[in-house]
Amino acid sequence: MKRKNSDKQTDRVWLILLSILCTALIAVSFLKESAFSPVKKATGIFIAPVQKGINGLGSWLSGFTVNFSDAASLREENAALQEKVDTLTAENSQLVLEKEELSRLRQLLELGEQYSDYEKVGARVISKDSGNWFNRFTIDKGSNDGIKVDANVIAGGGLVGIVTEVGPHWAIVRSIIDDNSNVSAMVATTSDTCIIAGNLQLIDEGTLSLVKLTDENSKVHVGDKVVTSNISEKYLPGILIGYICELSNDANNLTKSGQITPVVDFRHLQEVLVILELKDYVASPEDANEKDQVVNDLNEGQKHDDDGEDETEDSNILTAPRSE
Repeated sequence: MKRKNSDKQTDRVWLILLSILCTALIAVSFLKESAFSPVKKATGIFIAPVQKGINGLGSWLSGFTVNFSDAASLREENAALQEKVDTLTAENSQLVLEKEELSRLRQLLELGEQYSDYEKVGARVISKDSGNWFNRFTIDKGSNDGIKVDANVIAGGGLVGIVTEVGPHWAIVRSIIDDNSNVSAMVATTSDTCIIAGNLQLIDEGTLSLVKLTDENSKVHVGDKVVTSNISEKYLPGILIGYICELSNDANNLTKSGQITPVVDFRHLQEVLVILELKDYVASPEDANEKDQVVNDLNEGQKHDDDGEDETEDSNILTAPRSE
């Protein structure tokens, strides 16, 4: 009972104190501003920092929201710009490819005009043998387009090779750099005959082998043009092959050998022209005997290489198939 009476007295005391405080505050509110300015200052000391913190937090939250919105917008803009860059890059690459193709086709057109007496058909290279060089490759035109075996193939300013197999919509070409290729040729300035022998090891240096050159009067020089000869069995006459870059006398002092730089880039063939007209060649007894002698000489040179005897500068590059 005493404890309950004590609690009631405490509550009455707090009630009286709160009543006095409220009465005082009401009284202060009716006073002039100068009278309670100390109170305002005192409350301002505590309230101002709180308000400043609240305002700062609000500003930060507002800025964060704006920055988040700006970042999202920038990401969308960046994605759109990247898409445009990718599109422009693809278009630019396509334009470069089309420009290069146009340049190649113009070269083929100019080459076709050089041999305007012959009917020709354009073709694209669709496959090739393994390796870096186009020594044997397949084109996308065949017998349905008038192509036959032994048709001459040109590109890049001169002779590429000859057709060896034909299907309805395809044909296989053996180029003059192939190890099994021997082309009857002549020097354009003197009409002296020679043979251009294919060699895949030598073409790595950018050249082809020239052998059996008959230059009795020593009128052939480095830089002279080499073309297909009139006595060639399969190649039409006068097709440019390349230019002499090296020349020396053979051991027999009767013929000369050397190297030529071909005019065709056999590493990057993409389009070619196929001459539909075939060489109409009938060998005379003299021509036949001469060619047989050349083949025998080539075989003899190969035999010396195998035996390690009488090795000449060019004897190690021939497999001695019959010249064409």
